[in-house]
Formats: sequence, C-alpha cells, structure tokens
Amino acid sequence: MLKAGIIGCGGIAVQKHMPSIQKTGLAKMIAFCDIKEECAQKSAKEYGTADAKIYTDYKDVLKDAAIDMVYVLTPNKSHSVITIEALEAGKHVMCEKPMAKTSKEARAMCDAAKKAGKILTIAYQNRFKPESMYIKKCAERGDFGDIYFAKAHALRRRAVPTWGVFLDEEEQGGGPLIDIGTHALDLTLWLMNKYKPKSVMGSVFKKLNETGDCGNAFGPWNPKEYTVEDAAFGFITMEDGSTIILESSWALNILEFGEAKATICGTKGGADMRDGVRINGDDFGKLYQKSPALGKDGVDFFIGEGVDPNVNEQLSFINAITKGTPLTVLPEQACVVTEILEAIYESAKTGKLVTF
Repeated sequence: MLKAGIIGCGGIAVQKHMPSIQKTGLAKMIAFCDIKEECAQKSAKEYGTADAKIYTDYKDVLKDAAIDMVYVLTPNKSHSVITIEALEAGKHVMCEKPMAKTSKEARAMCDAAKKAGKILTIAYQNRFKPESMYIKKCAERGDFGDIYFAKAHALRRRAVPTWGVFLDEEEQGGGPLIDIGTHALDLTLWLMNKYKPKSVMGSVFKKLNETGDCGNAFGPWNPKEYTVEDAAFGFITMEDGSTIILESSWALNILEFGEAKATICGTKGGADMRDGVRINGDDFGKLYQKSPALGKDGVDFFIGEGVDPNVNEQLSFINAITKGTPLTVLPEQACVVTEILEAIYESAKTGKLVTF
C-alpha cells in the first residue's frame, strides 16, 4: 500500500483529498504538515495511521524515505516550490489547482517531473464528473466533428470565498479567474483536445469588491482585504483558429450562473452542461436535442453509480504510480491552462493582445 504525505491541511484537503484517499483503500496517510500545527494534528487524528507524524515544515515531510507520494494542498504561491522539491526528493506528486501562479513556475514543475522520472498530476477533478466523461467519449468518437467554438463557464452570482487567503493576490495570484476559471478552462481544453493557444485578450474587473455585504453566500467580506478581481473574461484563439470564451466571477449581477461547465460547438454537433448533458445537432434536415440519463435511472457512464469523481481522481494518480496506466490530467496540459490564465491577466493589465 502506498504511503502518502499531506502538505497543507486546510479546506481542500479536509473536504476533498483526504476523504477520497481514504475511500480508495490503496494508500495510507502517514504524515501531515501545516503551518498551523493544530490543523495537522486534527487531520492526522481523523485520517492518519496510528503512528502518523505531524509537521509544520514541509521539508521534514520530504525527508521521510517511507513516503511514496505527496499532496501539495497549499496556497497557490507555494505550489511550484514545494512540488519541485518533492519531485527532487523522489516523491510522486498531486498538486492542487491551479498548477502555479505563473507559466514559468508551471514549466519548471513539468521539467522537474521529467528529470526525476516521477508522476506529477494536477487536481482538476471536474474531468471525472459523469457529464464530463460522457461528452469526452462523444468527442473522441467524432460525434461533434471539429470543435471550433467553445465557452468555459465559471460564474457565481455572489459566492466570494471569505476564508483563508482567497482574497490575497500575493498568495493566490488572482481571484475567480485563477480559482474557478481554471477548472472551466481545463475542462474545455480537454473536451476539445486542443492545447496550442495563439493569442489571448482579457478583461479583469474590480467592481463589486468594495461593497462588502451584498448577499454573499459565504457572508460579508472585508473590502480592504479584497485585493483580487471579482470577475474576469478571456477571448482565446488557438493555432487552428478555434475560439474559446472564458467567463469567470465570484460576484456578478447575473441570473444564469454555474461553474466548471463547458459549451462546445463542432461541425457535426454540440454539447453543453446547462442541465445535465444536452447534445444537439441535425438529422435528416431536422434539428434534435437529446439528454442522456447519467443518474440511477440510466446507465452510469464509466464511473458507476454512487462513486465520487474525487475518488476516481485519486485512482488515476494511484494507478499511474502502481500500474503505469496513463494519467487523466497531464502536467503539460495543466501548464497550458496556467499560460492562458496568465495571458488573460497580462492582456487586461496592458490592454493589448497577448500572443504565444
């Protein structure tokens, strides 16, 4: 059984990774690290082995020769540094999204994985949702033809995260674009299977961050601490001419909202995730729309009824280590996501088109 070290025992670790690792039954969590020692202790008590070790310095985790794989679940600023050091220490790594704050850091992570000969993957769990996997298989079968236009949706009406360092630009690198926009963009690129961007135009807004209390789902925020954008949008052109519109917000005056969703349009048909999965096209000169049953009333596609997509994310990582099976999320793909997000921020800052 694999032995794992958890670096960062905050919300994403507690709510997603540690329960999912435990559910696989294929890995033991033997080390827990957090700058707040009480968080590491609490996690170890709930998810660790009887002799699990507690650390406040991640470097001590990396010194433990018994650890096979490391989970980097810290603020975005430290993703690259910790991941590279873990790889150099001979550990396989799953790093939380986004891959890094900058494209330079992301590329360095890819290089470190290759040099170390270790597995590196990024936690884009939305690829493992039944809706995503169904559309992906349809795309691979050619149902949509050439996908040349898409929208990546990451819109919240009022759901600004008010805990941790989400509002701190220095720690996170940005707001909704780098937080939830990254999921939508990753999903869209994966469904299209296109990873060669040509140019990007971006717009970033700080319009509602000064209001403080405006019906936010997570309670009021402190405007003085809100140093990131509340909405951001990108217009992305790929080398083959296909186009993606990326929309992201934590706070936006909008009624149709939803995140980690994609709309794709091809020469033979299209699909969206507005209400489950909706496939559209034309047959014999007639337009059609179909909605596959992905729940218990139909055939559960691939992941099986009742299986958490987060567990399948862990299985992809674990099986790549133990069985040599292909990763679902390649670091090179995640690197392209970071490059595009960085370009949107740069374009918004300069007012100019960013080319690759």
